[in-house]
Amino acid sequence: MTEYINHGSLKVAKELDDLINKKVCVGIDIEPESFWVSFEKIIEEFTPRNKALLEKREDLQKSIDEWHLNNKSKSIDKAEYKKFLKEIGYLLNEPEDFSIETQNVDPEISSIAGPQLVVPVMNARFALNAANARWGSLYDALYGTDVISEEDGAEKAGAYNPKRGAKVIEFSKKFLDENIPLTQGSYKDITAFQIFDGKLQITLADQTQTTIEDDSKFIGYVGSTENPSGILLKNNLLHLEIQIDRNDSIGSDDPAGVKDVLVESAITTIQDCEDSVAAVDGIDKAEVYGNWLGLMKGDLSETFSKNGQSLTRTLNKDREYTDLIGNTFSLPGRSTMLVRNVGHLMKNPGILDANNEEVFEGIMDAMFTIAIGKHDVLSSGELSNSRAKSIYIVKPKMHGPEEVELTCDLFAAVEKAVGLDPLTVKVGIMDEERRTTVNLKECIKVAKDRVIFINTGFLDRTGDEIHTSMEAGPFIKKSEMKQQPWISAYEDWNVDTGLETGFKGKAQIGKGMWPMPDEMLNMYETKTMHPEAGADCAWVPSPTAATLHALHYHQLNVPSVQEDLTKRAKASLEDILEIPLLKDPENLSAEEIQAELDNNAQGILGYVVRWVDQGVGCSKVPDINNVGLMEDRATCRISSQHIANWLHHGLTNKDQVVETMKKMAKVVDDQNKGDPNYENMAPDYSGYAFNAACDLVLEGRNQPSGYTEPILHSKRIEYKS
Repeated sequence: MTEYINHGSLKVAKELDDLINKKVCVGIDIEPESFWVSFEKIIEEFTPRNKALLEKREDLQKSIDEWHLNNKSKSIDKAEYKKFLKEIGYLLNEPEDFSIETQNVDPEISSIAGPQLVVPVMNARFALNAANARWGSLYDALYGTDVISEEDGAEKAGAYNPKRGAKVIEFSKKFLDENIPLTQGSYKDITAFQIFDGKLQITLADQTQTTIEDDSKFIGYVGSTENPSGILLKNNLLHLEIQIDRNDSIGSDDPAGVKDVLVESAITTIQDCEDSVAAVDGIDKAEVYGNWLGLMKGDLSETFSKNGQSLTRTLNKDREYTDLIGNTFSLPGRSTMLVRNVGHLMKNPGILDANNEEVFEGIMDAMFTIAIGKHDVLSSGELSNSRAKSIYIVKPKMHGPEEVELTCDLFAAVEKAVGLDPLTVKVGIMDEERRTTVNLKECIKVAKDRVIFINTGFLDRTGDEIHTSMEAGPFIKKSEMKQQPWISAYEDWNVDTGLETGFKGKAQIGKGMWPMPDEMLNMYETKTMHPEAGADCAWVPSPTAATLHALHYHQLNVPSVQEDLTKRAKASLEDILEIPLLKDPENLSAEEIQAELDNNAQGILGYVVRWVDQGVGCSKVPDINNVGLMEDRATCRISSQHIANWLHHGLTNKDQVVETMKKMAKVVDDQNKGDPNYENMAPDYSGYAFNAACDLVLEGRNQPSGYTEPILHSKRIEYKS
């Protein structure tokens, strides 16, 4: 049972009350009682608006369902469909041209293109790893992944393999040759680095003296001018440090003593309170907020055991260098952090209002994460996050500009309540719901003085696509979705709209996650598509992936790409509104239907069983082919909505779905047999996790916007109690 503390009309879980009283309010000129009084007023003001907007979602959905049912006998007339969407207020007229006006934005967000990590802030160790992933060893990233082949005796298992190490060094020096070339010769021929009269002097094996072709890319060093231990280079606003140590086990075998190439990697990190966490009550939320507090104060630490040793992880300090005239300067040692709040839908029992109802979790997140962010705004320490003194909040799952306006007004109210200057809090708009996509320019306009980020998210966006058009007919196979015209139009529309509204050099345009953390060669060979598409940040699943993906931003100059993209015609709204329905559902074989059900059911179960039973919101889950995929609620949403759609239109039935779930439960049980904390779903199929997975499908058509949260939260709370 939750122990509540009374504050006015509010009942607050003791864990959250203790966090505010003993930690959050200390040192930021906020009295705890003042915090609760202000929060009570904010809850009273914004709860009715929040409820009304959720009701509008449902009203619009009912109208769309009715339209599809009334037009069932004929193919969809795009002009009539578009006219209908405008009549009901789903599709708005596009506003006049404008440019965003956001001020005080850190360069990591406004102008530096690079990888972006998303990490569950509920896990302190992961949160610290991500924050510290600003710099990564290229040698380690290559050696430990499949980017370097294991052919010709270059296996990575066991002790250090010199043959594999040689391949790593060859790759790294070829990368430097191609992206920061020398005036003559190759990096593999270098025998010495020196700094002479403020310039980089490089000696080759034949005693030739050379330097880098573009001497503006050499900006600093570590150590002495005669015997530097680090050479700092800058390319496309990203840094590389060639590390030198002739006494190192690697450096001793290198002609120039090079032991590693340190790559500026995760430029920004989203510390996530939403899709990647399983926070369902006051205890969980106190842990989430407590870790965010530690990051903002700079004192978060985590002690853990590794290889029999006890290790403590803390935030990295900034990196110190000497410039070309002998002055010292520093570079950030940590990724610039944003925090993702939850959307407008869910409530949380951590706080109860005057009516004894759970408070909207999005309102809670705003009040807590902004108050906590004030610690960083006031900080002058070396572990500060935003040098521009801003707080960056990514807001997901908003449907249209009215919901964006609610978020901006809420942020303004919290700023006033906690004593921050107006517009201190910036907003990232996740373009992952259909009504936001088609009205994206208006969404940006509403937030034009706060917005610092838009992105695309294929999985949530597809889940909403299916749910919105549930009555239109059966959807194509999930595996064919990315080849449909609406997807490419949606991706281009997002970039086009961002550039059209002045994002270039001011804010991030992001692209989605690479889902296969073990397939780094595939990522390295294909993820150039994101900077090529005009995205100046793209999500990666690990610090190692960030280091490898950072190489793409050396190979491509994103501002130049964006400049070229401004000359193309804007993506087609009509293509975005093209519903990806099966053309001939009757031609699907029974085997094809079963294979699709198997794939979706296995993915749902593999994710849900960890979420409900273990409280793991995001993890690498083996798919039906035992390929590890990063799974979160977005992946679960699309899979559950897809089966729900086929069930609704008679391509399958309840008995087949339940039998498929039971069959796949055995597969998932087997895949997790090495986990001592895992609880099998078979053979009784009566556990909370199995029931949650079935409910996500069988009740999927009736879930608000097709979201998974209501069922997952309910089952997790039941499991915990």
